[in-house]
Amino acid sequence: MLNLLRPTVAVAWFVMYSAHALHHWPAERTRLAAADTEAAMAFTHEVRRFYPFAPLLAARARRDLYFDGMTIPSNTLGVLDVFGQNHHQDLWPDPWTFSSARHIERPPGMFDLVPQGGGDPVSGHRCPGEPATVEILTALAPRIAALDARLPEQDLSVTRHRIPARVNSGVVLEVTPT
Repeated sequence: MLNLLRPTVAVAWFVMYSAHALHHWPAERTRLAAADTEAAMAFTHEVRRFYPFAPLLAARARRDLYFDGMTIPSNTLGVLDVFGQNHHQDLWPDPWTFSSARHIERPPGMFDLVPQGGGDPVSGHRCPGEPATVEILTALAPRIAALDARLPEQDLSVTRHRIPARVNSGVVLEVTPT
C-alpha cells in the first residue's frame, strides 16, 4: 500500500513544482507545450532534480562497509544529502538554473539524479515507485504547460526546512475555460 501511496503523493508534489517551474522559466513552457516524449521526460527529470521530494535520506549500516577508502562501522547512521547531490556543480553545470535541456544532452545515471533515493530499488535505498512517478509526470507535464492559466498573487517561495519541501502557497492556478 505504501508503494502506491508514496508515488501518488510524490506526483502531486512534483505537479505543484512543475507549475512553479513553468511560471519561473517560461521558455520551458514553450518548449514543453509542443514537446515530444523525450522533451517531456527531460522536463520531468529536471523538476525532480531541481525540487527533490525530500532534502535528505538517512539509513543505518546493517554491517561494516568499506566505501571510497573509508570504513563505515555497522549501525552507523548515514545521511544522503539529496538536495546537495542534485545541486552539486561538479555533476550539474549551473545547478541553480532550471534547464530541462541538460537531460537531453546527458540522460541522468542511476547515481547522478537521486530525488527519490539512490541505487537499485531492489538492493539499495531508492523508491520502487519512482518509475511510476516519472511516467505519470512525463504524461502530465505537457498538459500543464498547455493550460491557459495564470497564477494569481501568492507566496511562491519554497520552504526547504519542512519535509517534504513545499511552495508556501501551494501553487494556485486560475485556468481559463475553453
